Amino acid sequence: MTRYLIRRLGYALLLVWGVSTLLFILLQAAPGEFFSDIRLNPQISAETIAGLRAQYGLDQPLPARYLHWLGSIARGDFGYSFAYNLPVSKLLAPRIRNTLLLTVPALIISWLIAVPLGVWAAYRKGSWMDRAFSAGTSTLLALPDLLIALLILLFALRTGIFPAGGMSSANQAQGWWNDVLDTAWHMFLPVMALVAGSLPIVLRHTRASMVEVLNSSFMRAVHGHGLPTKKLLFRHALPAAANPLITLFGLSVAGLLSVSLLVEVIVGWPGIGPLLTEAILSRDLFVVIATVVVSTLFLVVGNLVADILLYAFDPRIRMQ
Repeated sequence: MTRYLIRRLGYALLLVWGVSTLLFILLQAAPGEFFSDIRLNPQISAETIAGLRAQYGLDQPLPARYLHWLGSIARGDFGYSFAYNLPVSKLLAPRIRNTLLLTVPALIISWLIAVPLGVWAAYRKGSWMDRAFSAGTSTLLALPDLLIALLILLFALRTGIFPAGGMSSANQAQGWWNDVLDTAWHMFLPVMALVAGSLPIVLRHTRASMVEVLNSSFMRAVHGHGLPTKKLLFRHALPAAANPLITLFGLSVAGLLSVSLLVEVIVGWPGIGPLLTEAILSRDLFVVIATVVVSTLFLVVGNLVADILLYAFDPRIRMQ
């Protein structure tokens, strides 16, 4: 178990290092920088701009800048933001928390809903309920994530039941419990948008895996023992169909994160998405790199959790 985890963790760290290094080189080679627009201001002298570039190390060659950036990672800064003149870690820490406030509940809700529905749809294959689920998931899959987020925002604006954006109300009552309720009320629609985007994928994969298992010879033998339907499905069939679903769980973390960045921008949720968009538009180099690295870390952690679960559930992987 220890050797397996060390090997998978080594692959994960190598992936993060490769993504961050390649991104650093590509962004450094791209034309323009944060101070390009400042040069257009006649009130700012060329000496001032040169001093700012030297302050942030932009006047150094690429290898020196890369080593300086690696040193900032070792210190926990991840570089400095040009726009805010702050360590990038201080900008990212609250944004990561806010993004997790959306993605973690959406991940849990979508799986808690999709897995039982997928199991039941597979058991009732060909019935009206199965066809209804197939039609519903096909419709949701056909809708772009951008359209789902816009429909959620339109619903909030037209009804006034839910907040149309942001994370907190300006006139909320004081107290930690009121803060929790207000944040949860602002979270509801963005979380539902994420659930609508991820639920059909999980449901369809669950149904497909269960259909394959239910048609196998060993399940027909188990069914011949006269077990109750609930025990047959969830105690015998679902564990046998768990491998592809566990792999999908790791990938769904990355999918939810990418959709979350889009939803955050549309509804004004102060997460990683608006910060990344702002950094790209202003060419705030180290903020862009750190944000992408954090997104890669989420993907790596999701896949690492999936690998651990596969090791725990599948004896074939333990033998390998």
